[in-house]
Amino acid sequence: MSLSQRVRRWPFWAMLWKEFIQMRRDKLTLGMMVGIPAIQLAMFGYAIQTEVRHLPTVVLDQSQSPESRRLVQAMINTGNFDLSGTVQDRNQMEAVIARGDAKAAIVIPPDFERDIKRGRTAIAQIVVDAADPLASSAAISGAGLAGAVRSQALAATRGVTPAIEVRVRPWYNPTLRSAVYIVPGIIGVLLSVTMIIVASISLVRERERGTLEQLIVTPISKTSLMMGKILPFLLVGYVQITVILILGRVLFNVPIRGSVPTLYLIALPFVLASVAIGLFVSTLVQNQAQAMQLGFLFLLPNILLSGFMFPREAMPEPAQWLGAALPLTYFLRVMRGILLRGVGLESLWRETLVLVGFSVGLIALSVRRFRKTVE
Repeated sequence: MSLSQRVRRWPFWAMLWKEFIQMRRDKLTLGMMVGIPAIQLAMFGYAIQTEVRHLPTVVLDQSQSPESRRLVQAMINTGNFDLSGTVQDRNQMEAVIARGDAKAAIVIPPDFERDIKRGRTAIAQIVVDAADPLASSAAISGAGLAGAVRSQALAATRGVTPAIEVRVRPWYNPTLRSAVYIVPGIIGVLLSVTMIIVASISLVRERERGTLEQLIVTPISKTSLMMGKILPFLLVGYVQITVILILGRVLFNVPIRGSVPTLYLIALPFVLASVAIGLFVSTLVQNQAQAMQLGFLFLLPNILLSGFMFPREAMPEPAQWLGAALPLTYFLRVMRGILLRGVGLESLWRETLVLVGFSVGLIALSVRRFRKTVE
């Protein structure tokens, strides 16, 4: 029986067999169809942790007594706090938290042990960066647990029950509103979506239509061509930032405590890096459908591992390492640092240098890859 006769006799099975053959030939699409769900499962399973523990914590111990050290150790034993250093005064404590080097600070006043010996309520304080409500909740539960443990221990050793009260003071978001934490992150996520997906599809569309080859034969260098592709998206990115800042302020009362020009300045390397990723994606695929699929593969780690929705402190170390390789991770620190904490470039210079490194490296990689695939 000939092939045409088989098609007429079993049209459904012939069509099904043809689609399987076509799918086998398109190895990139087949690999993404199989690989993306596996990667998504692993990321969702490991990265989504709503229980925040091991908050980087500094100690301001003005008592310098055995009882103050025991209270600090009790807080560390809860697992909610990780001791990252000590500070000498409140100004240093504020600077450390503002830079993001610590998420919490244990403050013990000078008369802490004296109050315990006199049977009075001894008060200590936990200052927590409440820009992330989940981190603040972890600090509240850990502080209460540590205070109860030390009170019981004192009752057992002294025969009396001197009360130890650990008060939590949330900074930057005292009402613990989720919108204050989420809205600044939305700016980075939307920029990533627009720059990566749209930029990759735009270049692939031109290749499919043949206009890209027409541009290549002109005297325009490939570097100039790529930069010409990047700059319009840069303007679109700044429009997006402005719109979200305005709407976030009007609709959700998100504070803008820092300098907006500084924010725009640091946003430049992030937008450039995101567009470069989109252009790099376009050099790896043959059609727009593949560009969209591969673009979402790049976006998924950005949403899950950057700290946009879930605190990075709650993630296992491998997930934190992967998150450290994402430009969005550093841009979110910039956004929340400027908008919520009011810090400037002097506190965010490390994140800025990393973003500049990402933008330069990714643009160079995109240009080089573009030459290899289009010529």
